[in-house]
Amino acid sequence: MKLYFPENYKSHLDLKQTEKAIKLVKDFFQQDLSSELKLSRVTAPLFVMKGTGINDDLNGIERPVTFPVKELNDHVAEVVHSLAKWKRMTLADLDIDPGYGLYTDMNAIRPDEELTNIHSLYVDQWDWERVISDEERNLDFLKKIVRKIYTVLLRTEFFVYEHYPQIKPILPEEITFIHAEELEEKYPDLTSKERENAIAKEFGAVFIIGIGGELPSGQIHDGRAPDYDDWSTETENGFKGLNGDILIWNPVLQSSFEISSMGIRVDKQTLLHQLKITNTEDRKDLLWHKRLLNDEFPLSIGGGIGQSRICMYFLRKAHIGEIQSSIWPEEMYKQCREHNIHLV
Repeated sequence: MKLYFPENYKSHLDLKQTEKAIKLVKDFFQQDLSSELKLSRVTAPLFVMKGTGINDDLNGIERPVTFPVKELNDHVAEVVHSLAKWKRMTLADLDIDPGYGLYTDMNAIRPDEELTNIHSLYVDQWDWERVISDEERNLDFLKKIVRKIYTVLLRTEFFVYEHYPQIKPILPEEITFIHAEELEEKYPDLTSKERENAIAKEFGAVFIIGIGGELPSGQIHDGRAPDYDDWSTETENGFKGLNGDILIWNPVLQSSFEISSMGIRVDKQTLLHQLKITNTEDRKDLLWHKRLLNDEFPLSIGGGIGQSRICMYFLRKAHIGEIQSSIWPEEMYKQCREHNIHLV
């Protein structure tokens, strides 16, 4: 178990206050995000059929939870990893206009997740997707949307401070942008996680661009599936990628803290290119991929924003289990109790 225990940790809120604060933060954040990005709430599935290409493959090695469906001749369904591809399909099915989009509560089970202060078997996030024009498939527009999301984070931080004055605002007024290649060049002797820690501590809030593509070292900063984020399109200064992660510095955990993974999505040409790069061209025969290649989906931008992560950060909690109810090893319960961390 990879756990970090802050020295002399004591929560700002007791258990009852925490439960109330979780709802306050979630209600405020999603309403403000909806207004800022022009998103309408929709209902989302907990599971999809296996073999359709709709489920998120994450890094391609994580096992989804599966079960046979009796009324469908025991065809297998999968609990979603995320709704990265389902959302784009839904934009098309709902015929949403450019400049508008949708968001939903995504609940997932990831049984292969390594359990830490910030990772759980249970994943809850706001998945969102917005229709864009061809002229908006560029780095400037990506940065514009990132800044809008960061504005919502700033408003939420002040909202929490108004209700709980003991929790002081600490986010910087602006978010800093840096490409994964620049980050590797800046810290050539560090691992990708160590680079994230260094840059987040320096600036307080950063957006790392171009996650998933190969870096000059031959490595990748972090894995991305080939069929939703565009991580291969050339942008400026020879860099590639129209996606990235929002990271903030977490003073409780003394580390970088990923709030959102997001990006402009693949078009037909980029999909084919990234499938070829990753040797997954067989996916072209899946239902979702066929629909994209047949021009049935709009161009879009989207991402996921962790609900428990948001609450954990703004309420200054040391463990995600202080926010959500999940399953933890008995040894983790014991160690957390010894360090004044109370898992719900």
